[in-house]
Amino acid sequence: MTTPPPGPVPGVQPEELPERLPENSALLDVRESNEWQVGHAPEAVHIPMSELVQRLDEIPQADQVYVVCRSGGRSAKVAAYLNANGWDAVNVERGMNGWSAIGKPMVSEETGSEPYVL
Repeated sequence: MTTPPPGPVPGVQPEELPERLPENSALLDVRESNEWQVGHAPEAVHIPMSELVQRLDEIPQADQVYVVCRSGGRSAKVAAYLNANGWDAVNVERGMNGWSAIGKPMVSEETGSEPYVL
């Protein structure tokens, strides 16, 4: 993934996202698989940042893509890259740490485990 030129990346705080995402929008989780396994947003699509360029065709066709990672750093880079390549992407600031801290819903891929942010 080539780094886009510096510039402001649109951002949103987890508190600003409604319980259900607006119609024709998507939540893209770019954390690694081990992070995803233990806890993620229920409606998120998982494409690790390290695989993004090879999997661009898997990004949901949506008017707006909200991008999330653990704390907001990786997702800001991915949002900038997507914006430079034709998507309308917004960074979820504070990431899943912020998401979890305010009690937004999470699920785990591990049977019987409470979801958490790794």
